[in-house]
Amino acid sequence: MMKKNTRVVVGLSGGVDSSVAAYLLKEQGYEVIGMFMKNWHDESVTISNECPWMEDSTDAMLVAEKLGIPFQAIDLSEDYRKRIVDYMFAEYEAGRTPNPDILCNREIKFDIFLKAAQKLKAEFVATGHYCQKSESEINGKPVYHLLAGSDPNKDQSYFLCQLDQSQLAKALFPIGHLQKSEVRRIAKEQDLITADKKDSQGLCFIGKVRLPDFLQQQLKPRKGDILVVPEDATVFSKTWKNNDDESELDSICLPINFSPEIGTKIGEHNGAHYFTVGQRKGLQVGGTGKPLFVIGTDTTHNIIYTGLGETHPGLMRKGLFSPKKDVHWIREDLKLSVGDTARYQARIRYRQPLTGATLHMKENGLYVLFDEPQKGIASGQFVAWYQDNECIGSAVIK
Repeated sequence: MMKKNTRVVVGLSGGVDSSVAAYLLKEQGYEVIGMFMKNWHDESVTISNECPWMEDSTDAMLVAEKLGIPFQAIDLSEDYRKRIVDYMFAEYEAGRTPNPDILCNREIKFDIFLKAAQKLKAEFVATGHYCQKSESEINGKPVYHLLAGSDPNKDQSYFLCQLDQSQLAKALFPIGHLQKSEVRRIAKEQDLITADKKDSQGLCFIGKVRLPDFLQQQLKPRKGDILVVPEDATVFSKTWKNNDDESELDSICLPINFSPEIGTKIGEHNGAHYFTVGQRKGLQVGGTGKPLFVIGTDTTHNIIYTGLGETHPGLMRKGLFSPKKDVHWIREDLKLSVGDTARYQARIRYRQPLTGATLHMKENGLYVLFDEPQKGIASGQFVAWYQDNECIGSAVIK
């Protein structure tokens, strides 16, 4: 148990979840400080006429005032630009699909923000994430466990899959044991201004702005061809046996390299860097009968490869690969050595149901073979693996 009067800084976002997190901590006897992170205010990039961070900052301040806790705002926009935004643009330009929310937690909330809290002599930082944490002792050392939130519809452990033991040691998740409906109820009972506020649907650093609109500010439109690839293209005619042979693993787990001669032009797009594998919306090609999905992008030659229907072989893959440098273990005591294999449950996106997978650790990196083919495995995204309701590790998909 934590001792009373322990100082904790809560990341007040101006939303209902962090508001209730602050309230619960105060009720538990913590010395609570509310802090709002200002993450984006680049006037050179015109996002919209709205200014969501000002509204959110005001709401966060009013919540702190209502709870009777100190409040301050911290400007992290320069760190955001360097660590998140620049990286995100570079990834999209290279034809990969980064996850800024996962990076935000690893690089900002539980790094830059944590260090700012420690300067205020805080022992912990707290957020409104729907996840839980527990602690045990293994081989005489404390080990922290990142657990799924109790609300299956809101579990956000996936977004925290890149945290390490030192970050988890300093983290508190006060609402992780609650259902969203309970969080709303508590906020109403305490008359918090955020009680009925809608959840943010935008990027973690630019509020209400849609990703395509944001990308177009720096990745300029460039017309190119949309090619449709037939299901029986030779590139798909592989024999997948699910064995431990490394060349066999490569054929299953590495992305397919498409070439223009295998496809037929079906339309045009405004930039391959705006699209990601598995995407259906935004292609603006009609009359195809079955829905059209992106199965590959080539940002060098500005080509989008598509397939017809949800069962197209280019859309479904049985495995994925991550280079050794991009493999991360929350549970370092369970880290696989070269030659090891292990069974886990895994997911490649938020809210996706967990599915059985076998992890193969090789000299060059980690191969993940799924029991069932996965739809829309995209380079740059994260795969996370679980044991029961505990997130064990994650990796960037090649």
